[in-house]
Amino acid sequence: MSFSARTHHKPAVMPPELLDREAPGSDPAHHSEAAHLTAHAIVHQGRSGVEPEVLDRLIKLADSDGLLELAELWSASSAVSLPGTLWRLYVLRRAVMNDAHRWSALFRAGMSVDDVTVVVAGVADPPGPTEVVEVTTAILTGAYTGDFAVALERAAAFCRLVAAGQAAHADSAEAHATQHARALTESSRRLASTASDLVASAEMWRRNQLE
Repeated sequence: MSFSARTHHKPAVMPPELLDREAPGSDPAHHSEAAHLTAHAIVHQGRSGVEPEVLDRLIKLADSDGLLELAELWSASSAVSLPGTLWRLYVLRRAVMNDAHRWSALFRAGMSVDDVTVVVAGVADPPGPTEVVEVTTAILTGAYTGDFAVALERAAAFCRLVAAGQAAHADSAEAHATQHARALTESSRRLASTASDLVASAEMWRRNQLE
């Protein structure tokens, strides 16, 4: 599954590995200016004390078929850029909304890895489907109403724990489902890479260098 616009047309289920794929196709330079302009405009609007209903619309930009438009604008952007970062936050929320049971199961499986990361992610305990949807919505809300870098670090922690859960499931499946275990391991690696990109973006934001 890729980040292409075609992929995101009314998807039924969006797996964790969706976050780590690159957008194929069109020349990134062709859309670069539009991607950066829209990303900066949306962040500026969201962080300028807008009315609650406007903020709600910003949070729900990727709901329904909105992800299609965002994919066309942002999916080819560098992971460590403002449009690339926003893309990952919106895809994360949409993916969790579409398969909350799977995401919550993976999150729970990864919780034993690092207590500090669990605290940073800030998911209510016990973390069920409702709780993981709520935290991804809270992350996006925090990106607009709170410390943007902290929101990115929270998203990164969430991704790291899901990646750890995938790795744990891969270990369990290795003896009887080798191909599935390999797929989980690769997806875990890529999602962990997404987490690292989010942390890098947070650091760039703090230096006023996230463009």
